Amino acid sequence: MAETWLTREELQKRQEHLVYLKGARRLEIAEMLKVARAFGDLSENAEYDAAKNEQAQNEYEIQHLEAELHDAKIIGDEVGEIGAIFVGSTVTIKMPGTKTEMTYQIVGTAEANPSGGRISNESPIGKALIGHKAGETVEAVTPSGILRIKIVSMES
Repeated sequence: MAETWLTREELQKRQEHLVYLKGARRLEIAEMLKVARAFGDLSENAEYDAAKNEQAQNEYEIQHLEAELHDAKIIGDEVGEIGAIFVGSTVTIKMPGTKTEMTYQIVGTAEANPSGGRISNESPIGKALIGHKAGETVEAVTPSGILRIKIVSMES
């Protein structure tokens, strides 16, 4: 699995969710299976099938989270060029020829939410901004064409 960039808060949330899945959720599913077995014939038991599906989904989610957390990188722990944009930076940008400024935090794909002011370091704009500094103009190759972006300010 590729590295996943997470804020410390998101890492904590995912670790807590993993504890829930491995503990309380497994117990809930075990109880569902116990109740379903009590209904008798397992070959035609919809409750048992549903509980087994829940169990499989839970185990899949546990494996996925464990792999993600194993490869997680914490935003703020990386060292970049001083004054340059990197994962965790908050950047104010504007498109040349417009007066509208937009502010985004560069985050990993797991936390990206453009309408919430968070763009992925793997998005076209995120990739274009990484490594650059305030005052520079960069070009992002987007599905709709090349987008010129002026970096107004940034903070790490």
